[in-house]
Amino acid sequence: MSGNEFASIRTVGVVGAGRMGQPIIGHLARKGFVVLVHDVDAGKRTAVESQGGHWRAEPAGLARESDAILVCVGYDREIRELLAADGPLLQSRAGTIVAILSTVLPATVRELAERAGGRGIHVVDATVCRGSWAADEGTLLSFVAGDAPVVDRLRPVLSAYSSDIVPTGSVGSAQVAKAVNNMIMWACLVANHEGLALAHRYGLDIEAMRKALMTTHSANKSLELWGQQTMAWADDDMEIVAAMAKDCGLTLRQARAVQAICRELKPHRFQLDKYGK
Repeated sequence: MSGNEFASIRTVGVVGAGRMGQPIIGHLARKGFVVLVHDVDAGKRTAVESQGGHWRAEPAGLARESDAILVCVGYDREIRELLAADGPLLQSRAGTIVAILSTVLPATVRELAERAGGRGIHVVDATVCRGSWAADEGTLLSFVAGDAPVVDRLRPVLSAYSSDIVPTGSVGSAQVAKAVNNMIMWACLVANHEGLALAHRYGLDIEAMRKALMTTHSANKSLELWGQQTMAWADDDMEIVAAMAKDCGLTLRQARAVQAICRELKPHRFQLDKYGK
């Protein structure tokens, strides 16, 4: 690294001001960072500015001004467009860190890191866990993957919105950690539905049962937060798990079943009277 690349990060760009991005913007601003924000939906500008962010109409302009950029968009294709050979984030200065918070394939991050590295730009993956309520509180778990000096330089940024930061190794490995989190989380949610649906059918008090289960080995975070998960990304998350398993020749029978059940469950989640009918 050059001396410029060891400099403290002062200006953070955030691409994507959705449900996770907006609270992250607020935490960064309150920690004293200058926060530049772009979203394809210009209607989010007022909300962004209320969080202390500075709106940028074009991602390329944001990229040229930022020391580090957090990418919080929804899909693999959006990440690829931002970091294409002629993509806006490759307008960044040498030494800029681009952290991918989105859930994508590990191979995507590795490919884009190699491309950006040719221009002196550091791509890392910095996936987040614990959901939107943790984003609001600034208590997210961040898995972060990349060269140790780059991760160390990024750590103050991650600390602005994360209570726990876990390095996972080389670029792409934070995506693996997030995929493992997701597959276990959705499996727990399905198991909770099946167990509580059985209890409901036999006339048990579901809330009393849930509280009792939280004192046993069947306790899990999805059960603790029963009724709060939107399942917005369940199918997408499990599709990534399936693709990863295929790539490494691993058969994940439960994960495949969980994905299929999640597709059926999402429209009537937490409605125990409708489960299994």
